[in-house]
Amino acid sequence: MHAAEVYDYAVIRLVPRVERGEFINVGILLSCHANGYLGVRIELDEARALALDPALDFEQVRRLLGAIEAIVRGGADAGPIGLLPPRARFHWLTAQRSAIIQTSPAHGGKCGDLDATMERLLQRMVRVQGVG
Repeated sequence: MHAAEVYDYAVIRLVPRVERGEFINVGILLSCHANGYLGVRIELDEARALALDPALDFEQVRRLLGAIEAIVRGGADAGPIGLLPPRARFHWLTAQRSAIIQTSPAHGGKCGDLDATMERLLQRMVRVQGVG
Protein backbone atom coordinates (compact mmCIF):
# COMPACT_ATOMS: atom_id res chain seq x y z
CA MET A 1 0.00 0.00 0.00
CA HIS A 2 1.23 3.45 -0.90
CA ALA A 3 1.30 6.33 1.55
CA ALA A 4 -2.06 8.07 1.63
CA GLU A 5 -2.30 11.04 -0.73
CA VAL A 6 -4.85 13.82 -0.84
CA TYR A 7 -6.82 13.86 -4.09
CA ASP A 8 -9.63 15.81 -5.73
CA TYR A 9 -12.19 14.45 -8.14
CA ALA A 10 -15.09 15.69 -10.20
CA VAL A 11 -17.82 13.78 -11.96
CA ILE A 12 -18.14 14.43 -15.70
CA ARG A 13 -21.76 14.95 -16.69
CA LEU A 14 -23.56 14.80 -20.01
CA VAL A 15 -26.35 17.38 -20.11
CA PRO A 16 -27.98 16.79 -23.52
CA ARG A 17 -30.53 19.57 -23.15
CA VAL A 18 -28.93 22.23 -20.98
CA GLU A 19 -32.19 24.14 -20.64
CA ARG A 20 -33.75 21.15 -18.85
CA GLY A 21 -30.84 20.57 -16.47
CA GLU A 22 -31.11 16.76 -16.72
CA PHE A 23 -27.84 14.85 -16.82
CA ILE A 24 -26.18 11.48 -16.59
CA ASN A 25 -22.74 10.88 -15.12
CA VAL A 26 -20.30 9.71 -17.78
CA GLY A 27 -16.87 9.87 -16.18
CA ILE A 28 -14.47 10.84 -13.43
CA LEU A 29 -11.60 13.34 -13.34
CA LEU A 30 -9.08 12.60 -10.60
CA SER A 31 -6.20 14.85 -9.54
CA CYS A 32 -3.45 14.36 -6.95
CA HIS A 33 -1.38 17.52 -6.65
CA ALA A 34 1.35 15.92 -4.51
CA ASN A 35 2.49 13.59 -7.31
CA GLY A 36 1.30 15.54 -10.36
CA TYR A 37 -1.35 12.96 -11.21
CA LEU A 38 -4.27 13.82 -13.46
CA GLY A 39 -6.46 10.99 -14.74
CA VAL A 40 -9.79 10.52 -16.46
CA ARG A 41 -12.06 7.58 -17.15
CA ILE A 42 -15.13 7.95 -19.32
CA GLU A 43 -17.93 5.43 -19.72
CA LEU A 44 -20.72 6.74 -21.94
CA ASP A 45 -23.98 4.80 -21.62
CA GLU A 46 -25.67 5.69 -24.91
CA ALA A 47 -29.02 4.13 -23.98
CA ARG A 48 -29.28 6.28 -20.86
CA ALA A 49 -28.26 9.37 -22.83
CA LEU A 50 -30.91 8.68 -25.48
CA ALA A 51 -33.54 8.54 -22.74
CA LEU A 52 -32.77 12.21 -22.05
CA ASP A 53 -32.54 13.26 -25.70
CA PRO A 54 -33.48 10.85 -28.51
CA ALA A 55 -31.88 13.23 -31.05
CA LEU A 56 -28.53 13.48 -29.25
CA ASP A 57 -25.54 13.98 -31.57
CA PHE A 58 -23.16 11.26 -30.33
CA GLU A 59 -20.42 12.35 -32.73
CA GLN A 60 -20.34 15.74 -31.01
CA VAL A 61 -20.47 14.14 -27.55
CA ARG A 62 -17.55 11.80 -28.37
CA ARG A 63 -15.56 14.73 -29.77
CA LEU A 64 -16.11 16.78 -26.59
CA LEU A 65 -15.27 13.85 -24.30
CA GLY A 66 -12.19 13.17 -26.43
CA ALA A 67 -11.07 16.76 -25.89
CA ILE A 68 -11.22 16.17 -22.13
CA GLU A 69 -9.09 13.05 -22.51
CA ALA A 70 -6.57 14.99 -24.63
CA ILE A 71 -6.34 17.79 -22.07
CA VAL A 72 -5.78 15.26 -19.29
CA ARG A 73 -2.96 13.64 -21.30
CA GLY A 74 -1.51 17.11 -21.86
CA GLY A 75 0.92 18.27 -24.50
CA ALA A 76 0.72 20.50 -27.56
CA ASP A 77 -1.91 18.30 -29.24
CA ALA A 78 -4.40 19.50 -26.58
CA GLY A 79 -3.81 23.16 -27.42
CA PRO A 80 -2.69 25.85 -24.96
CA ILE A 81 -4.57 24.22 -22.06
CA GLY A 82 -2.64 20.99 -22.63
CA LEU A 83 0.60 22.83 -21.87
CA LEU A 84 -0.48 23.82 -18.37
CA PRO A 85 0.64 21.81 -15.31
CA PRO A 86 -1.71 18.93 -14.35
CA ARG A 87 -3.30 20.80 -11.43
CA ALA A 88 -4.09 23.84 -13.60
CA ARG A 89 -5.63 21.55 -16.25
CA PHE A 90 -7.84 19.97 -13.55
CA HIS A 91 -9.04 23.41 -12.46
CA TRP A 92 -9.69 24.44 -16.06
CA LEU A 93 -11.66 21.25 -16.73
CA THR A 94 -13.77 21.66 -13.58
CA ALA A 95 -14.64 25.32 -14.16
CA GLN A 96 -18.39 25.87 -14.13
CA ARG A 97 -19.91 26.09 -17.60
CA SER A 98 -23.25 25.85 -19.33
CA ALA A 99 -22.63 23.26 -22.03
CA ILE A 100 -23.62 19.70 -22.81
CA ILE A 101 -20.48 18.47 -21.03
CA GLN A 102 -20.13 19.74 -17.46
CA THR A 103 -18.46 18.64 -14.24
CA SER A 104 -19.67 18.46 -10.69
CA PRO A 105 -18.00 20.62 -8.09
CA ALA A 106 -14.65 19.17 -7.03
CA HIS A 107 -14.64 16.88 -4.00
CA GLY A 108 -11.65 15.71 -1.99
CA GLY A 109 -10.43 12.60 -0.30
CA LYS A 110 -7.37 10.69 0.81
CA CYS A 111 -6.21 7.35 -0.53
CA GLY A 112 -3.22 5.10 -0.98
CA ASP A 113 -4.09 3.82 -4.47
CA LEU A 114 -5.31 6.29 -7.09
CA ASP A 115 -6.22 3.58 -9.62
CA ALA A 116 -8.38 1.74 -7.08
CA THR A 117 -9.96 5.04 -6.06
CA MET A 118 -10.77 5.83 -9.70
CA GLU A 119 -12.43 2.44 -10.08
CA ARG A 120 -14.41 2.87 -6.84
CA LEU A 121 -15.62 6.32 -7.94
CA LEU A 122 -16.66 5.01 -11.36
CA GLN A 123 -18.59 2.20 -9.73
CA ARG A 124 -20.33 4.50 -7.28
CA MET A 125 -20.91 7.60 -9.41
CA VAL A 126 -21.10 6.53 -13.08
CA ARG A 127 -22.14 2.92 -13.48
CA VAL A 128 -25.77 1.95 -13.05
CA GLN A 129 -26.19 -0.39 -10.13
CA GLY A 130 -28.62 -3.31 -10.38
CA VAL A 131 -31.95 -2.90 -8.68
CA GLY A 132 -32.91 -5.44 -6.08
